[in-house]
Amino acid sequence: MKKRSIIFLLLITLVCVSILSAKTIELKFWTHEDPNRKEIETRYIQEFQKMYPDVVIKRVEYSSTKIQELVLTAFAANEGPDIFNMSIEDEYAYIVNGRVAPVNPKAAGYTSQKAIYAEYMQGMLDPVTFEGNLYGLPLEITNWCIFLNKKVFRDAGLNPEKDYPKTWEDVVALSEKIAIRKGDIVQRRGFDFRYPYYLVEMVPLVEQLGGKLVSDDGKTAIINDEAWIKFLKFMGDFGPKGKNLGSPTYQAARKLFNNDNNDIAMCSTGLYQIARIKADNQKFFDSKEWMVIPFPQFKDAVRNVPGKYYGHYYMVNAQKPKETQEMAWKFIGYMLSHAEEYLEKVAIIQPKLSLINSKLFKSYPYSDVFLSDLQKAEVVFYQANSAKIQKHIEEAVQSVMFGNKTPEEALKTLKQKAQESLDEGRDM
Repeated sequence: MKKRSIIFLLLITLVCVSILSAKTIELKFWTHEDPNRKEIETRYIQEFQKMYPDVVIKRVEYSSTKIQELVLTAFAANEGPDIFNMSIEDEYAYIVNGRVAPVNPKAAGYTSQKAIYAEYMQGMLDPVTFEGNLYGLPLEITNWCIFLNKKVFRDAGLNPEKDYPKTWEDVVALSEKIAIRKGDIVQRRGFDFRYPYYLVEMVPLVEQLGGKLVSDDGKTAIINDEAWIKFLKFMGDFGPKGKNLGSPTYQAARKLFNNDNNDIAMCSTGLYQIARIKADNQKFFDSKEWMVIPFPQFKDAVRNVPGKYYGHYYMVNAQKPKETQEMAWKFIGYMLSHAEEYLEKVAIIQPKLSLINSKLFKSYPYSDVFLSDLQKAEVVFYQANSAKIQKHIEEAVQSVMFGNKTPEEALKTLKQKAQESLDEGRDM
């Protein structure tokens, strides 16, 4: 009898655990690394879980490049996270392939989809709008300007307030004056590009020269051969086989900048860099020995084109149960209700009109420089195969920087591959 009672109690316990487990909603939340954002989002998770005790949120961070691979692999195995965010050029394929769920306005804290559009700057939700539905909400909209270390400029005999570059020709000339080499190794660079991000940073250089990545009707890749050849020649001259001013083989300039070790004078990055300078090197932050300047233009530019802007949009996995999707949008809406704290603590911009018009934004260091460029900027190219097309541009640039290809030869290969990927992406 005693044994039967124990078994009965065990069965009751298992049933209770099963019932409790059934009520619990677990949200897997994958995002890119940012120590400042981790701090506040960890707090948001704790606050949200107090409001919804039946919810467990597991936040996992990856590098901005690694997350692209992992999300792709996870979705291919139908094991994608409940919530994720990446740059739009990497996310857009998930929208057109039906892998992410439309925004649930009421769960996210809005009366309707129309009310969401009314809250944001014009055009900022276009990249996540498809066939009349909205598929993501922006964690941040980012454009890049140039951060400059004043001390490095002065060490090279330059006046940072007067000699800062306005053109790409200035960037090259200043980099030649600033560079310190040991043999062929550049120990101090004037400037270097952010090589993984060709669509954001380098396509604008082509557009300044009159070229385009894709025709206006979206059917033809690589427009205006002359502009592309000029760009590829510029990159070849900049690299190890030319003036030897920079290279994708060196540590990323943005990552070195905060250290203030006299090894990099300028880098291209977003407003978020300010919060990272403060977190990484309070002394350098307080010294004010850094400044921000607009994205340079070529002297013979036919268009004034700043760096592209891109968005990291929160998205929800369409394969998850409806109740999980609803709770995911509730949590996203809760996080994004803290736009001013994201700016103050992380220096990222949610493109909400209320934030852009706030005293906090207007008083934030160099926000005017970023906003001025952002208002002229166009969104980064996004299409189902935009990641592939970016890879083709990378191959072309590196073939003239390291290989023996002429700009003309590199362009020929690029045109063929980019057109194939564009056609493939349009058919998806």
